[in-house]
Amino acid sequence: MNKKGIVHFVGAGCGSKDLITVRGANLLKECDSVIYAGSLVNPELLAYCPTADVYNSAYMTLEEIIEQMQKDVANNRSVVRLHTGDPSLYGAIREQMDALRQLHIPYDSCPGVSACFGAAASMNLEYTLPGISQSLIITRMEGRTAVPAGESIESFAAHEATMAIYLSASMLEELSRRLIKGGYPANTPAAIVYKASWPEEQIYSCTVERLAATGKEHGITKTALILVGKALDTCDYETSRLYAADFSTEYRRADV
Repeated sequence: MNKKGIVHFVGAGCGSKDLITVRGANLLKECDSVIYAGSLVNPELLAYCPTADVYNSAYMTLEEIIEQMQKDVANNRSVVRLHTGDPSLYGAIREQMDALRQLHIPYDSCPGVSACFGAAASMNLEYTLPGISQSLIITRMEGRTAVPAGESIESFAAHEATMAIYLSASMLEELSRRLIKGGYPANTPAAIVYKASWPEEQIYSCTVERLAATGKEHGITKTALILVGKALDTCDYETSRLYAADFSTEYRRADV
């Protein structure tokens, strides 16, 4: 499965060692070298590759990462680039892939479980409840990385859909203000999920207006996901038509 002379971008999952995909675990087991996002990836995942050379990208520049990949591939070694969650979300993988493409180095991708799905599992949530919300908006506040003007927190808040907000735990007061300004009522259910699925996971339920106070009370300033929306705390939703007795499907006739 794990080819030599190639870079595999692998999603480590949201934190727990056993929430990596089977494919991802197998790629780790068979790799010769792994470059992992040390500030975000659970180090317990490195137990899957005890004989591999390990590099922590928290201490590396993009150029150093690419240089190490190039060196390994030139020696016909398989490389795993281990990213937190799913690499396609805030993984900064495109710039690495473009550099590899320019160097004619082959690569592929293995998906992972993102933090919003790990958080939903921990909280037993369904983000898309009929009659409440049928959309999940995944976004972030602008920080060192800018956000396009059309993707402001306010513009998304206007939909009052379920929202998962990454990389914003240090800006909760501003986030709360902008969510309310955009259209969420101040009492909209919200949650701060610190290290979803990790052994040290913490979940604090609150409202949009209480986000900053809740974060301050529990000392949460980073590595936390913010969830917002009525789907977090509601009993007033419509049941699925798929399983309704009067609803015909390809497999079942309606009972009328």
